[in-house]
Amino acid sequence: MSNLIPPRLRDDCFAMPQGVEWVPVDDALERLRAALAPIAQTETLPVSQASGRVLAADCIARRSNPPRPNSAVDGYGFAHAATGTGVQRLPLVAGRAAAGQPFDGAVPQGQAIRILTGAILPEGVDTVVLEEDCATDGAMVAFDGPVKPRANTRKAGEDVTEGAVALTAGHRLRASDLALLSALGISTVEVFRPLRVGVLSTGDEIVGSPADQAEPHQIYDANRPMLLAMAAAWDTVPVDLGHVRDDPTLIAAALDRGAAEADVILISGGASAGDEDHVSALLQSRGHLTSWRIAMKPGRPLALALWSGVPVFGLPGNPVAAFVCAAIFARPAISLMSGAGWAEPLAMTLQAGFSKSKKAGRREYLRARIGADGRAEVFASEGSGRISGLSWATGLVELPDEALTIQPGDPVRFLPYQGFGL
Repeated sequence: MSNLIPPRLRDDCFAMPQGVEWVPVDDALERLRAALAPIAQTETLPVSQASGRVLAADCIARRSNPPRPNSAVDGYGFAHAATGTGVQRLPLVAGRAAAGQPFDGAVPQGQAIRILTGAILPEGVDTVVLEEDCATDGAMVAFDGPVKPRANTRKAGEDVTEGAVALTAGHRLRASDLALLSALGISTVEVFRPLRVGVLSTGDEIVGSPADQAEPHQIYDANRPMLLAMAAAWDTVPVDLGHVRDDPTLIAAALDRGAAEADVILISGGASAGDEDHVSALLQSRGHLTSWRIAMKPGRPLALALWSGVPVFGLPGNPVAAFVCAAIFARPAISLMSGAGWAEPLAMTLQAGFSKSKKAGRREYLRARIGADGRAEVFASEGSGRISGLSWATGLVELPDEALTIQPGDPVRFLPYQGFGL
């Protein structure tokens, strides 16, 4: 009788149900989403320094925008009640109202005042006529009535009112948000500290820098610069953990450094189950490895582990597969951990500019771009060794899990790189 013992279940948040072999993409994403949580550390920053950061608390308006009723155009202001139908002629009061230079006084009913865009409406003014619709000799202004009440004016707080929630926690701040917060008198914001993403490459065949000499049996490290750039594009702090050979001691030391310096680690190479895959063996023994056989192409098993409590994504060594797995899995996970919530990719429905038949069982991601005719065209080769296809493309065509035959003109789902934050 054999003494072999089957693998035991581990106390691992990433563990799949027993008996599951191939995991559909949607199921894997849902389980990943349920397993992770945002980092808890926050800091307070000036609004001017907070671009790209994720709000940890709601932002409350300290004043209304606009703070007072004002004019939306250059023209002439007056009390609507003093006007009627036909040609209206109103005497002009001395002076004017301009943005930053309010009129000191009230405008008597039946009179008008020269007013410029953004100027606070003086007392006695509730309506403005566009200057192009007026005639004036400097003493009188004439225009055709009737005029709509409150025409060409902005109400106080018509954008945001004082005390209202301007932006909610979990929102990633953009340039437009800095404008809004500043207009509402908000000078500082509470934000999550930026997520730190460690990137590590492994493999004896890898040469870490293109500046170094590569032998015919070696390849340059394409994954590390790619994944570091992806991490930067996701508004995280990239942590370059370098490249290490297929040596368990060196790999463990690099992972220890990553766990000390990063909140999540992306490691490429050596994450399958081959004899030389030291990453897989090391994570299995020390990191509670779960190897998810994702039903997708391109992509080999996605290794998920905890190393000293830090999530580790074991990505394929092939750059095309590593890119796709990082975009589909690491990007939403990193977004969630950063406090911005789970990030769904932007999807567009386009007409296919290609033909293809696929079998059931795997979701496929084709390197694609939008052609001059507006259709989705795909890279000439589906070979995952063709890194040039990533540069040629501007997105991915996602084909569903089931069998499918596509002819030119059929609708397909296009995921632009921009929708992945890239």
